[in-house]
Amino acid sequence: MADPLYLNLWFPSFEPQEMLPRALMVIRLFPFSAQQPGISYVALHPISWDEPTILERRFQPGATPEEAIEIASDLLHEDYAYLFEAHWDLWVPFEGAQPWSEQPRQVKFLVHGLEFDEQTYRENGHIQVDFGLDTPFLGEDLELTPFIEQRVRANVHKLVEFTSKVEKHLGVTGRVLWSESEENLAQKLISRLQNVQ
Repeated sequence: MADPLYLNLWFPSFEPQEMLPRALMVIRLFPFSAQQPGISYVALHPISWDEPTILERRFQPGATPEEAIEIASDLLHEDYAYLFEAHWDLWVPFEGAQPWSEQPRQVKFLVHGLEFDEQTYRENGHIQVDFGLDTPFLGEDLELTPFIEQRVRANVHKLVEFTSKVEKHLGVTGRVLWSESEENLAQKLISRLQNVQ
């Protein structure tokens, strides 16, 4: 069963003037889609996720990370969350028995102010990266042939490379890659890739 996949990041400090520069550093390390590059959407949420947004902007073609951050920086508050949407290219199967192809898949960067939504950052990180469903990294509903394994491994490599760069270059004090399944994600990946037929 597919589960949402997240990366939660914590930094040594996350005062209002640090929030968006730190978000920009994370986003700059992200491997944007060649087919759909840039930031496609920005939204600002005051106080909690239940409140209506106070700013929403869509970009076609995508904005640079710097442009998107600049738009958000006009409304900087510690009780706001900032949402940036982008895409990366992952191998995914076509419907039926067709071959796999690289397709843009949405990723969300959620930046939590320290006072946003009852300090949700404590559990969800100062910045949370929402990768969408874990299907491209596990292919659980598919027979894992060598061909499919190669595509799944390429997706996992892209995921691991991004999370490793973030940890290595940004001075995070905490990093958790997790899915909503109660199973250990690393163990699920290893187990799945060991089942090649």
